[in-house]
Amino acid sequence: MWLVGGAVRDLLLGGAPVDLDLVVEDDAGALATALGGDVRVHDRFGTSTVRLDGFTYDIARTRRETYAHPGALPDVEPAPLAEDLLRRDFTVNAIALALAGGELTAVPGALDDLDARQLRVLHDESFIDDPTRLFRLVRYATRFGFEIEPHTRSLADAAISGGALGTVSGPRVGAELRLLAREPDPVRALRGLHELALDTAIHPGFGLGDEELARRALALLPEDGGGDRLALAVAARGVPAPELTALLHSLGFDAEDRDAIVIAASGAEDAARGLAAARAPSEIAAAIGGAPPELVALAGALGAEPQARRWLDQLRHVRLEIDGRDLLAAGVPEGPAIGRGLRAALAAKLDRRASGREQELAEALRAAGGRR
Repeated sequence: MWLVGGAVRDLLLGGAPVDLDLVVEDDAGALATALGGDVRVHDRFGTSTVRLDGFTYDIARTRRETYAHPGALPDVEPAPLAEDLLRRDFTVNAIALALAGGELTAVPGALDDLDARQLRVLHDESFIDDPTRLFRLVRYATRFGFEIEPHTRSLADAAISGGALGTVSGPRVGAELRLLAREPDPVRALRGLHELALDTAIHPGFGLGDEELARRALALLPEDGGGDRLALAVAARGVPAPELTALLHSLGFDAEDRDAIVIAASGAEDAARGLAAARAPSEIAAAIGGAPPELVALAGALGAEPQARRWLDQLRHVRLEIDGRDLLAAGVPEGPAIGRGLRAALAAKLDRRASGREQELAEALRAAGGRR
């Protein structure tokens, strides 16, 4: 049994492994079952994922891969470890550590490339067979500060200019894009995407044009915000909203992420103007109008930082002690008056004109047309 891929790379670099990939030359399913824990089997490739004691292990039988056509998912069959390593993306990931004895097995040049901190593909068709490796090239280069070996760079450029990305399904591209945006430094990762012209291969208007804007916005975003969504929203500002919605849908983004990115990318400039003119807390709330934190952070970075920071750090946490049921009980009929009343009560509370349940209800009833 061997530990392979990124885990070995990270260990040799002196870091802690993030992905724990194990391979065996016999029945991987039997090993997964023997480990216990929560086991999930992936029939397509004969692999298993085991969650045990806070760790996740991906377990596979050593294999070779063939591709029916460019961009296709691979067809797999059992093979010795030496062939398994040759199917991988980059030499620095084609290293195995025997768990019994600690012996290293690597493809030719892998350890030298790791020492030189450079990324090299294992064969010239690598990016054609699997164009998602282009995104991994960017991720590893920007995360570790690795150089791209010159021939590998020329192969990447040729694959991108030749339209290799079009041979891959949208959701696979979207999954890689999300991983890129979740890197420890998403701005650097998106810059790497731009340096390969991989961003405009996704859409002509997509790309991180203003790194400082992205960094200012990310610095404003609270911990419960989506840094990946915000980074992608900054990069997507050049894509018209209807096209961006369609693009993210084609890339397999779920509705919540898609809406947050589109709202932030297309609405931040208007929100920035509204926020910049706001003075009272209620005016800040009105300018935001229930927008997600990603939009507020980007609007702040565009010129309304004090108001955005005040909202994100303080005002958005203010909650009424009353709700619609209290207005109904006080005789306000169902309909728009309920919302109007609650909004008025919240504005009064934000501006410190109302404190406590009784004053909130009085403000709400006044605005709703009721009496108290």
